[in-house]
Amino acid sequence: MFFADRVDAGRRLAALLGHLKGRDVVVLGLPRGGVPVAAEVAEALAAPLDVCLVRKLGVPSRPELAMGAIGEGGVRVLNERILRDAGVDARELAAVEERERAVLAARARLYRGGREPPPLDGRTVVVVDDGLATGATALAACRVVRAGGAGWIVLAVPVAPHGWTARLGGEADETVAARTPDGFAAVGQFYRDFDQTPDAEVVTLLERSRAARRPAVRHTAVRIPVGGPVLAGDLALPDEAGGLVLFAHGSGSGRHSPRNRAVAAALNGAGLGTLLFDLLTEDEAADRERVFDTPLLAGRLARASAWAALGPGTEGLPRGYFGASTGAAAALWAAAEPGDDVAAVVSRGGRPDLAGERLTGVRAPTLLIVGGRDEPVLGLNRRARELLRCESDLAVVPGAGHLFEEPGALEEVAALAAAWFAGRFGAAAGGTGQ
Repeated sequence: MFFADRVDAGRRLAALLGHLKGRDVVVLGLPRGGVPVAAEVAEALAAPLDVCLVRKLGVPSRPELAMGAIGEGGVRVLNERILRDAGVDARELAAVEERERAVLAARARLYRGGREPPPLDGRTVVVVDDGLATGATALAACRVVRAGGAGWIVLAVPVAPHGWTARLGGEADETVAARTPDGFAAVGQFYRDFDQTPDAEVVTLLERSRAARRPAVRHTAVRIPVGGPVLAGDLALPDEAGGLVLFAHGSGSGRHSPRNRAVAAALNGAGLGTLLFDLLTEDEAADRERVFDTPLLAGRLARASAWAALGPGTEGLPRGYFGASTGAAAALWAAAEPGDDVAAVVSRGGRPDLAGERLTGVRAPTLLIVGGRDEPVLGLNRRARELLRCESDLAVVPGAGHLFEEPGALEEVAALAAAWFAGRFGAAAGGTGQ
């Protein structure tokens, strides 16, 4: 018996990983038992914590025996010897995999709540489990994170059998085990408390880690000169913001839009600054012609962007546009201006078709997000994307309508937007030496 429980095991394992502190590290726990161990490692390394979602493929007649494992991104690892010895045919294997992939998708929704997994590109990724036996799950996990762009993979476990690294086939760049005892039969024999980890504990540990790393955000009321009127805005800047997102609201909406404020709060939590402001004065908003005057709205958005480029606290930050409904047309129109230098555009339930021929001039990478039930707007976005000549993508939120009022729909919008902006802002900053 080596470990009192998974927390004890995590602390002992973390003591062997101190050489990673200070690197750009993300720690991924294998649910469920690996997450309490990983939480201790993440805390010791001051690194973000997430899950690496993989599922064992159990032999139909002996579910506890792994004939392979699957992971996110379509990864599958098979143990051909066990498949052959157990006489598992292709039909049986497909049935087990289909069932486990459904569980995998459900776990992703449960653990992340619609949030995107952390980016792995070029990072040191520490994959943690509570122990290693056959190695199939760990092998699948390493392949999942390699496919995600990890620069260096560390597989770390509290306990494993002798010769365990040979089972990984070189998939991990570095391996760490606190103990490799004789007489290894099962991981649980080396724990005093090896009760199953409940899903609720996994969710709690992930949320606790996110809350601990959530940046402080400073909110400031600002006045933005746009060549005539001065517009009221709300500027939110997290510590060490990775960029600034300017919101272009849809018709009849403004900086107090609850949906855009919810998205802005999520972007702030992801370390991005936001500027919500009214594109029209109160008197102008009563004039329906101005509400749908895309060139006017785009011009004011572009001037606000120029103001932010030189403003205190926002100077030099990569900038992007988030347009909702008709505001998406203004965002794309502005992004097509010859001198515009925004790094990314995101449209939520937008009307990009209202930007017309301007779409061909957009240079900033553009993400179009549409609800799966918003069929007319989905069709308009598909046609608009055909006109775009820049990097672009169309993300459809299943079951969502035009306003994304369904449970979890707006959270998915926010997660998609955060990932899109963060990735493009990082590239923009790297390209300019910021």
